[in-house]
Amino acid sequence: MKIRNFYILLASLAAASLLTGCNQSATPGTNAGGDTIKVGEFASLTGSEATFGQSSHDGTQLAIDDLNAAGGVLGKKFELITEDDQSQAGQPATDVRKLISSDSVVAVLGEVASSRSLEAAPICQENKIPMISPASTNPKVTQVGDYIFRVCFIDPFQGTVMANFARKTLKLNSVAVLSDVKSDYSLGLAKFFKQGFTSADGKIVADENYSGGDKDFSAQLTAIKAANPDGVFVPGYYTEVGLIALQAKQLGINCPIFGGDGWESSSLVPIGGAALEGDYFSTHYSPQDTSLAVQDFVKKFQAKYGGIPDAMAALGYDSAMILADAIKRAGTTDGSKVRDALATTTNFPGITGTITIDPNRDASKPAVILAIRNGEFKYVETIAP
Repeated sequence: MKIRNFYILLASLAAASLLTGCNQSATPGTNAGGDTIKVGEFASLTGSEATFGQSSHDGTQLAIDDLNAAGGVLGKKFELITEDDQSQAGQPATDVRKLISSDSVVAVLGEVASSRSLEAAPICQENKIPMISPASTNPKVTQVGDYIFRVCFIDPFQGTVMANFARKTLKLNSVAVLSDVKSDYSLGLAKFFKQGFTSADGKIVADENYSGGDKDFSAQLTAIKAANPDGVFVPGYYTEVGLIALQAKQLGINCPIFGGDGWESSSLVPIGGAALEGDYFSTHYSPQDTSLAVQDFVKKFQAKYGGIPDAMAALGYDSAMILADAIKRAGTTDGSKVRDALATTTNFPGITGTITIDPNRDASKPAVILAIRNGEFKYVETIAP
């Protein structure tokens, strides 16, 4: 019986080893001495905000391809390991734990949505794995800890930009706000817009809410129409924005509707159609920028994917390039040293503008205003920090 029990114990240990993966001896972020530099990515490749993740992933992959074509860094090429978080709460944590513990990535890139970045960031912080969000603009994301970075501007800046745009460019005196109570991004951007607009002597005449995934906004829009605003600020995602614009026009709300970078998606106009004509949103770059860097990026992206890259694609590209630059300057893939190099990033020539990482690990950079005209996104102006 004792011999039999001994072999049962050995079999149990072997099974446990298989279940927990074959990298048990590897310290997170070391790649276990592999021949490539493993970089993790979590993105919404499917689900309600799939165009965000698909675009950011395409830009990230293009950057990895460009880096590897140039020989990589530290004598090694990059290996991108991507997990689909399906646009669902709960999945980012699972994905990032897998990337760190099973895949031994040296850094994590993601997410676009602030709520999903906020879910994953504590795991990266705990494991001392640098995380770079391409497009999460809620201030709380980088406040998680000193291993969490972003290459986009933040909502206090974006909210102020849109408040000033509403007052100075659109000449609006009163605005209604319609935000998503389930979204950290939407609530944060609404807060900073309202602060900026009222401080510029504008009036918020209605403040309505919806829940992400809603299809019927008639009650909120009826209340907004009764308030008779000069404009409507909708700091939401394209999935609801298009429907809101459609239903607003059906109710006879004909004033400008405007919002933030959550609008930017190739699916926005197909959802909202002509109801979006003449509306505006803030974002991170325009493919109409005539700079050589932007036009070279647009050409490479078109050649690889067959479409025009949006801001999420450009930010995905910049996130991977910023990471590679930090690894090169650090001279190692060690998490703490890469973290230190990221923190000292200054005047990096990104596709979305010159990027300097500030003491809060946020990117100081300009915002771009786009208008929707004839079903296309048209450049209006650039606003510096």
